[in-house]
Amino acid sequence: MLITHPCVVTLTWRLQDTQGQLIDELKEPVEFFYGGDDLLAKVEEALADQTVGFEAALHLEPEHAFGEYDPALVFFEERSVFPDGIEVGMQFDGVPDGAKTPGMPADAIYTVTEVYPGHVVLDGNHPLAGIALRLELKVVDVREATEQEIEDRSVGQPAFTVMNTAPSGSSLH
Repeated sequence: MLITHPCVVTLTWRLQDTQGQLIDELKEPVEFFYGGDDLLAKVEEALADQTVGFEAALHLEPEHAFGEYDPALVFFEERSVFPDGIEVGMQFDGVPDGAKTPGMPADAIYTVTEVYPGHVVLDGNHPLAGIALRLELKVVDVREATEQEIEDRSVGQPAFTVMNTAPSGSSLH
């Protein structure tokens, strides 16, 4: 079966920065919806009209991956807003409860980058923003998408994972 919209592709991959630092590796195959919200546009472009067994090595500049780094998305919040045990690397889906800084985008994922006695630094950029990436991928399987997957534009799995999570009710993207 050719990879065409809409379908589900099963991939393995190895994601590195341009210095060769490993960021993510899918050794076990994972399904992604092709033609929806699961994959980066440049990845979909490389997969178009391919079949099982296709392999590619892609170089993705920030504008084709997770965007340029935006320093305006870095915010300082009072330490008292956060629970005890807050640590660098934790992430909050949306503005943390009690945050007082005006202009914080509600739909951002905020990563804790610094913890000080009086304040916490939150970064609303994607953790991979501003980073050029190298992605080696292999197509393991291709199948027709279900009606639900077509409606959702996803098989329900994020394209990239990051390891640390935030406490209570926060989620990771």
